[in-house]
Amino acid sequence: MPQPHASRRSHWVNHLERHAHGRPDDVALRFRGETTTWSELQNRVEQLAAALAARGVAAGDRVAMLMGNRPEYVEALLATNRLGAIGVPVNFRLAAGEIAYILENSGAAVLFVDELGAETGEQAAGQAEHDVELIGVDELSAVLEKEHDAPPVVDVPEDSPALIMYTSGTTGRPKGAVLTHMNLLSESVVLIRAYQLVEADEVNLVASPMFHIGAIGSIAPLILIGGTMVILPSGAFEPAAVVQLLEEERVTSAFLVPSAWQLIVDHDSVPDRDLSRLRTTSWGAAPATHKLLTKMAEVFPDALNVAVFGQTEMSPITCVLEGKDALRKIGSVGKPVPTVALRIVDAEMHDVPQGEVGEIVYRGTGLMSGYWRNDAATDEAFEGGWFHSGDMVRQDDEGFLYVVDRAKDMIISGGENIYCAEVENALSNHPAIAEVSLIARESEKWGETPVAVIVPADDSEALTIEALREWAGEHLARYKLPTALELVDELPRNAAGKVLKPELRERFGSSS
Repeated sequence: MPQPHASRRSHWVNHLERHAHGRPDDVALRFRGETTTWSELQNRVEQLAAALAARGVAAGDRVAMLMGNRPEYVEALLATNRLGAIGVPVNFRLAAGEIAYILENSGAAVLFVDELGAETGEQAAGQAEHDVELIGVDELSAVLEKEHDAPPVVDVPEDSPALIMYTSGTTGRPKGAVLTHMNLLSESVVLIRAYQLVEADEVNLVASPMFHIGAIGSIAPLILIGGTMVILPSGAFEPAAVVQLLEEERVTSAFLVPSAWQLIVDHDSVPDRDLSRLRTTSWGAAPATHKLLTKMAEVFPDALNVAVFGQTEMSPITCVLEGKDALRKIGSVGKPVPTVALRIVDAEMHDVPQGEVGEIVYRGTGLMSGYWRNDAATDEAFEGGWFHSGDMVRQDDEGFLYVVDRAKDMIISGGENIYCAEVENALSNHPAIAEVSLIARESEKWGETPVAVIVPADDSEALTIEALREWAGEHLARYKLPTALELVDELPRNAAGKVLKPELRERFGSSS
């Protein structure tokens, strides 16, 4: 970028250009054993930006990505932002109608697809009310080889939109959280601090789906510091393959959900692998058991174990629980990160006393600018001048936060508030339970009563409500104990993997 003022910008497009200039032959990406250097990544991004510009894409336009994890995803995001346009990551597990809604709502004119998104992407583009051009990854070589004029030089301020991240929409249409380049820079600073990414040879495993803010939130800091990103292909989680990848690619940091870490630490190949380079193990999105955290400490004794918590609208990390506190404060999401200001408030926006439950509300540099084309939802979310997370939490006397429920999932039984997440976290430690979700059932006596919907562990004996209540009574107050038990083969989930509680309530919530 010839203009000095544009080159001063601090966003991932400029970071890419700096690394391509200063360390051209260092490794930026690794995927299926193939390497992309910083200079190669820069060249491909410039060529793709030129191709998009030739198609009429300009600053402020939207470009969508419907692909699995692959280098082309990174290239498409960076090329889009290179023009000042806005990236729209789309979950490839969505149905065509759901994708069509996102295309229409965002107004995306271009949709990148691969084999995972080609069929539904074509169907969705056909349903959209405006023209959407599909670009398949198999066409990219031809697109990049075609002669184009150099892409225009665009000065992209840090407060410009970089992404529209659509929330999962468990209770209605998804909302598009608009994240700016400043939001991504803020997230980068948070993760660099939390993971202590201070070495010159950092290698991060990108295992979360790239349509998710968790993956993008780990890519941004690696582009900032010039580390290497090892991309795990989309598909079923294979612990043997991941363990091999951790060793062969000499990964230094990795985020996985607790169930994936459990598969890793229990795998019989781990003792034969050299995983000493893994300096940071990170987890979140679900509670980790005492058993798992203990085993992780045994398998990775020298690694920094970090739990992260947040949400898409916050870019996403708001709280971190360090490994030294993981067992002592099990169940906590940690303490707020320095870039976040938070309060715990009641329905009237009054701060609740320490130890009592309230909604966590945020301000900070990671906070989205609003919901795309949805002023009503934005106004509601920012009511009172703070962002309403929807998470009900309490804070202990040391400042550690505990999430007890989502506000909309709270059960009121006989005048007592029962927070589903708190009960689910306790029940998840039962050896006979693989997965659990708590819902309300109608009750003539109590108004509502809690019901546990459970996926049994494969090798567990038959579980009864009496036995479950006896076991859980050692961990929970009696009014929180489920009064009924429903066994299912699997919990219904949306395309983002979140449990569909409305579906469970419809199926099991009636007293009949």
